[in-house]
Amino acid sequence: MAPPGPAGAHPNSAEPLSRSIFRKFLLMLCSLLTSLYVFYCLAERCQTLSGPVVGLSGGGEEAGTRDRGVLAGGPRELAVWPAVAQRKRLLQLQQRRRRRPPALRGDDSDDAAWEEDTPGLAVGPGGSGAGSSVAEAPPGTLALLLDEGSKQLPQAIIIGVKKGGTRALLEFLRVHPDVRAVGAEPHFFDRSYDKGLAWYRDLMPRTLDGQITMEKTPSYFVTREAPARISAMSKDTKLIVVVRDPVTRAISDYTQTLSKRPDIPTFESLTFKNRSTGLIDTSWSAIQIGIYAKHLEHWLRHFPLGQMLFVSGERLIRDPAGELGRVQDFLGLKRIITDKHFYFNKTKGFPCLKKAEGSSKPHCLGKTKGRVHPEIDREVLQRLRDFYRPFNLKFYQMTGHDFGWDG
Repeated sequence: MAPPGPAGAHPNSAEPLSRSIFRKFLLMLCSLLTSLYVFYCLAERCQTLSGPVVGLSGGGEEAGTRDRGVLAGGPRELAVWPAVAQRKRLLQLQQRRRRRPPALRGDDSDDAAWEEDTPGLAVGPGGSGAGSSVAEAPPGTLALLLDEGSKQLPQAIIIGVKKGGTRALLEFLRVHPDVRAVGAEPHFFDRSYDKGLAWYRDLMPRTLDGQITMEKTPSYFVTREAPARISAMSKDTKLIVVVRDPVTRAISDYTQTLSKRPDIPTFESLTFKNRSTGLIDTSWSAIQIGIYAKHLEHWLRHFPLGQMLFVSGERLIRDPAGELGRVQDFLGLKRIITDKHFYFNKTKGFPCLKKAEGSSKPHCLGKTKGRVHPEIDREVLQRLRDFYRPFNLKFYQMTGHDFGWDG
């Protein structure tokens, strides 16, 4: 019989010792894996954070820099691929978001209620333009939930003109993956300037690197204070003006007002101060907006002509892809929007966007667009054309482009 061991010793003491070492090893391994996981989550989280806002520069732009894609002080390879994946995911979600109907509309704006077109409508060849589909929920909602990208002051603004085709142009541009725009008209530089740039910036959608922030408010073009205010925000802001035959534009303006207030006086009575003398009433906004040369003079005091693009509202209807090509070049964007994105709806008389990816129907102008204009006396129309002719010729000379309204 084997002699007894030391007092208190267990005959199988080697077995629990092995188990204890094994437990400690598992605990250390779990701690290591947990630490690695936390580090990875933190590294991925850092990709979406914007740099600090140091203040507003002379142009009012955000002074902080965004460093997504490379972690400060960390290995580049740890950060690059999460940033790429995030960008791809956000772009996909932005495309889904564009299929939703618009949530906001301005009270006197050029906004259209975008609707899904019904199958079976007569379709003409692609390549025309003045109304489209892809609208958006309140600016930046989805990106805010994802906490990706950052809000920037707009680098480009559609400043006019009312009833010229600004809504159509903006909605066409939204097809481009590198364009992010506010849905409703902000009216910051004409009505809400006292609220400050921080308020204005907060209206903007979130954008990723390489994307352009845009907004459109047609009344800016006829607001005397707007040029200086936009220049104070940023002298590099690109300005887009959609113009249309001023006579047709005035009738369209009147038609919109008539649809809201059927009791207003006739177009003829509002046009003249004195019908017998033929004196045009330039105090009526429908007439005053169309004196483009007068308004452009104010803008050229603050912006060079090369920083402004004048889009033909008529050509936007006949050849939307052609006008969109000019706009994409002006904004420094790759030409992605082409003829293949449009078809012509003969019922409405306007182009529509073909169905977006994942949508079963095309998108077209809503019922507020393409209203039937009232019949206007030919003598009134001729007097209006005679009135606008010298202003049109001056506008052609100022812009270096003949829009053909007097031919």
